[in-house]
Amino acid sequence: MAKDKSIYSCTECGGTSPKWLGKCPSCNAWNTLVEGVAEGPSKNRYTPAVRGLIATQPVATLSEIEATDVDRQSTGVDELDRVLGGGIVAGGVVLIGGDPGIGKSTLLLQALDSLSHSMRTLYVTGEESGAQVAMRSRRLGLGASKVRVLAEIQLEKISAAIEAEQPAVCVIDSIQTMYSDQLSSAPGSVAQVRECAAQLTRIAKSTGITIILVGHVTKDGALAGPRVLEHIVDTVLYFEGDTHSSFRLVRAIKNRFGAVNEIGVFAMTEKGLKGVANPSAIFLSTHGDPVPGSCVLVTLEGTRPLLVEIQALVDSGGPSPRRLSVGIDRDRLAMMLAVLHRHAGIAANDQDVFVNAVGGVRISEPAADLAVMLAIQGSLRGKALPRGFIAFGEVGLAGEVRPAPRGQERLKEAAKLGFSVAIVPKANAPKGSAKSIEGLTIHAVDRIEQAISIARGL
Repeated sequence: MAKDKSIYSCTECGGTSPKWLGKCPSCNAWNTLVEGVAEGPSKNRYTPAVRGLIATQPVATLSEIEATDVDRQSTGVDELDRVLGGGIVAGGVVLIGGDPGIGKSTLLLQALDSLSHSMRTLYVTGEESGAQVAMRSRRLGLGASKVRVLAEIQLEKISAAIEAEQPAVCVIDSIQTMYSDQLSSAPGSVAQVRECAAQLTRIAKSTGITIILVGHVTKDGALAGPRVLEHIVDTVLYFEGDTHSSFRLVRAIKNRFGAVNEIGVFAMTEKGLKGVANPSAIFLSTHGDPVPGSCVLVTLEGTRPLLVEIQALVDSGGPSPRRLSVGIDRDRLAMMLAVLHRHAGIAANDQDVFVNAVGGVRISEPAADLAVMLAIQGSLRGKALPRGFIAFGEVGLAGEVRPAPRGQERLKEAAKLGFSVAIVPKANAPKGSAKSIEGLTIHAVDRIEQAISIARGL
């Protein structure tokens, strides 16, 4: 029997090569080519659809096209609605990824159950049987759920079931288990994932059905499969957080119908995922008294100000001191230590430095710089910052403290939660008629050495 011919596909761009190469010839990404079965010549299945599209869609002037805000349907889960921008959109395609067991299927089953009271819903499972889905729904207290369930992995049968059921919302769990008969490669391969996602997207756009795809992630935490998968869909959501913790974060990485980097915070309970009304509470310290090396940061996640505790531990190292961070970029930590040494006279060259963002949250914005530096100097000196202290601001290589976006909202959130002292960039200090915020003493600085001096005197 003749051996199937192999072809190597790039997981980043989908480009192909007849042999394995260290670097993709299409996008120049390294170590992204994976082996698959080469597809034989076949009739172009897109030609009729493309011809019909060309015949029915004339060219129009942009200003003459009627455009209105899209209607949204609430999922019944407030935190999920926040991440989606207000709810699901008819004809929208959502991709949600996360580590195994973090709660993707649980959250979507809860949302489908809520939606099933007002519309038809379909849950397509390729990883479990219908009985397993039913057992999970009973554990979640959804024994009387009206959600329709289909256990199938063949794309053509799923398409026929969607056409017969005519659901308003359909969940595909997961896209890596689906395969199309038109391709000979195995489920989960680059070609199959790309083709199945493209076909389901066409179904969503042509029928107005909202389709939610569950995606696997790699060991690095990125969505598995070709990167083009994220370009096909309208919204990309990521589950974050430690699976050993009861708290989960859902972050919007891409959203054509809402704000990106919006987050929803959930707590895993016996009855499934429940939204957290005051997420700042889970990221703040539970210490009885202030401790050295702790500083509270007001970060901005989408439209929501969050208070997160930054912890730093500086300990005697050796000839090769370690620089470790959790939730903070490690390269940025090295840069902040260099700025502290050069401009504030705080040397940690022979010290191990560990920095952690409490609660499993990942902070990517540079406005965390000032809080991280104040936490490091507090741990190095062994002196705690006062109770009710917060800080935020970006620090440049020249030692200047730069403003953070929407500083007034950050300060108001801190004052609302009872914080009383703040060190902020001078440009973020209240101005005009509101020169102060009730209950909050604000120290405005424009240099890192000023911030360190004020913190030492508190």
